[in-house]
Amino acid sequence: MKHYTRPQVLVLSGLDPSGGAGIQADIQAITSLGCHPLPVLTCLTVQDTRNVYGAEAVNPDLIRQQLKCISEDAPIHAVKTGALGSAAVVDVLVEFLKQHPDIPVITDPVIKAAGGGDLADEDILASMKERLFPLAEMITPNGVELALLGESDDPDEAARKLIKNGCASVLATGGHGTGIRITNTLYNHSPTSMSWDIERIGGEYHGTGCTLAAAIAAGRAQGLSARAAISQAQNYVHRTILHALEVGGGQPVPDRGILWEQ
Repeated sequence: MKHYTRPQVLVLSGLDPSGGAGIQADIQAITSLGCHPLPVLTCLTVQDTRNVYGAEAVNPDLIRQQLKCISEDAPIHAVKTGALGSAAVVDVLVEFLKQHPDIPVITDPVIKAAGGGDLADEDILASMKERLFPLAEMITPNGVELALLGESDDPDEAARKLIKNGCASVLATGGHGTGIRITNTLYNHSPTSMSWDIERIGGEYHGTGCTLAAAIAAGRAQGLSARAAISQAQNYVHRTILHALEVGGGQPVPDRGILWEQ
């Protein structure tokens, strides 16, 4: 009997019991785009479609064992990271990535939920900035996260500062902004940035940042260039929002279960 293969994406993210964001969003997006997810849970959250109310990190030694086990068994074509739970988990991830330097890493620096709840403390932020970001091919902060990480309310200045401090590229996402269009801007070591505009539909949605980063990772696992992966991911996220689900009393959830057709 013939068996099939798909590109595989290692995912490290937290569990959102509403199913709107976190590792379920990643699994659904990666699967919809034709890849196979390899999920490693980093933290458990108390969360609904409105906000995050608490989080507890998974034991970093368990995560270390999982990463060793799966990487010795299965090929990994890309890595996507979301909420990481603790600085100790970041350290375990960094240790792993240094052993696999050729795998593209897409890092969504999850700091706050849309409702304002915290998903990262100062120790996690410092560890990500100093150790994880230099190993990532791309980080995908929203406007709030970019200002906090880049220590500036000016997106260009904040992104350039992050690149100067070791980031290879920064995709500043515009989903949490205002206006009739969403602008996502890619900064790297080129003197000029590159932007993509898509139509803004309604207000904010629960889990779009996770979905976008996971979709980019899927594209990179498939062998697309970073720019092509961003374009595919944006089109995919746009479709999931057009079919958004009313899960709870808060933000709608992108329907990542739609069949993707390029």
